[in-house]
Amino acid sequence: MSVMDYKRITIVCGHYGSGKTNLALNMAYEQKAAGLNVSIADLDIVNPYFRTKDSIDELNRRGINLICSDYAGTNLDIPALPDEMYAVTDRKDENFVLDIGGDDRGALALGRLAPQIIAENDYSMIAVVNMYRPLTRDCLSTVEVLREIEYAGGINFTAIINNSNLGTDTTASDVKKSVDYAREISAMMKLPIIATSADARLKGELDGEIDDLFYIELQNSLVNKEC
Repeated sequence: MSVMDYKRITIVCGHYGSGKTNLALNMAYEQKAAGLNVSIADLDIVNPYFRTKDSIDELNRRGINLICSDYAGTNLDIPALPDEMYAVTDRKDENFVLDIGGDDRGALALGRLAPQIIAENDYSMIAVVNMYRPLTRDCLSTVEVLREIEYAGGINFTAIINNSNLGTDTTASDVKKSVDYAREISAMMKLPIIATSADARLKGELDGEIDDLFYIELQNSLVNKEC
């Protein structure tokens, strides 16, 4: 049974390198496997490197639609949303996972959809935290980044996922050491921790050690960039 209780729209945010893209992909995979009609949308219109599109072959294999800019994967920086992005708020019979840009500028695109998302009130806004990234090693710095994203995107976070990892070098001990960090952020922001994510290969070492574990696949195209 999954630890996730998915709303129609799941918004995944975090600083660059937090692992938000890999989490967003795994959330879409899980919903599809459960028989839900789900698409993933990459709303990062600032960063010209669109990691979600790196997994397009896997998304196609699983029958998951990807919505992103036509300029994804190019070196062009076009601050515009494709028309298809408005399907997120228009197609009420479909679930969406939104991968949001990794800072306040990257979250600006979310602000264009925020009023409709809030009005429908069937969403989760997930803060992805990772204590092993240079700019979010301490709780105060992490909370500052998350507050900037909230302000730019126009939606407050509803929950936290602890995704502290060192990519393919992550050990079970690394995951365990991050629990107190996530708890402190949870207390500071008054938000629940809904999951601690970990590479599925660590399942045998972590089962029973941490509550609400969300085991994920590391995408081949992402393991050396963002996990």
